[in-house]
Amino acid sequence: MATVRDILNRKGSHVQSIGPDATVLDAALLMNDHKIGSLVVTDGGRLVGIITERDLMVRVLAGRKDPASTAVRDVMTSELLCGPIDTSLDEARGVMMNRRIRHLPIIDEEDHLLGLVSIGDLNAHLAHDQEVTIHVMQEYIQGRV
Repeated sequence: MATVRDILNRKGSHVQSIGPDATVLDAALLMNDHKIGSLVVTDGGRLVGIITERDLMVRVLAGRKDPASTAVRDVMTSELLCGPIDTSLDEARGVMMNRRIRHLPIIDEEDHLLGLVSIGDLNAHLAHDQEVTIHVMQEYIQGRV
C-alpha cells in the first residue's frame, strides 16, 4: 500500500515557509515566485500554521485588508490538520476531500515537519500508477511479456 512517504521520497522534503510576522504581500510574492499554493508558517522552527491561496482570497482580498500591512499571523490557518509519514494515500486523499483542504503537512512523532503533500501530488501519483498499469496490460495483451 502506497503512503505519503512514497510521495515525499520522490518529490523531496523541502517545504517553503514564512514567519508569522511577515506581511501577506511577502507571502503572496513568495508563493508566486515558487509557483506554489501555500506556505507553512514557522516560528523558531516550530510549525504554527499554513497560509494558502484560499486564505489570501477569503481573509485578505474579500476582507479588504491591505496585504502590505497585514501580518501572516492575522490571516493564516492555525488549526492545522497534519498526518504521519505512514499515512496511506487513500486515507490522505479522503481526509483532504472531507476537510476540503489541498495541503497536508506531514510530521513525525515529535511534531517535526517532514514535508508537505498536496492534492496535486496525490493526483500525479495516481496518474503515474495508472499509466504503469496500462503499459503492463498493453504489453500483456500484445504478447510482449
